[in-house]
Amino acid sequence: MNNPMSYEHEPDFHLSIQESLKQLSVQLGSPLDETSVMQIYQNASDLLSHLSPSPLTFARVAGTLLVYQVQDTEPEEIKWFNTQVKQCLDEEEVEELIESIYRTDTL
Repeated sequence: MNNPMSYEHEPDFHLSIQESLKQLSVQLGSPLDETSVMQIYQNASDLLSHLSPSPLTFARVAGTLLVYQVQDTEPEEIKWFNTQVKQCLDEEEVEELIESIYRTDTL
């Protein structure tokens, strides 16, 4: 498996993201098994394969995918998010997308 995202300078990056996903799923009341965590991690990796995101951005995308899975989000919404991430030209656009999802605008 050849992934253009390289974090050789952070050897524990992959494990820490996966551990964080496990902990977050427990906090959300829907503990995930190792296979589910790996699937979310791989999905985030695939979505960001065209960029070289920081570990924080990678973690935020993975966390968003986790929340979508735990909350049984509609498949159309997940597909929309995936498409939007793939269309982002840089890490800043990914961050703005995630911020826009979680922003609560009051009228």
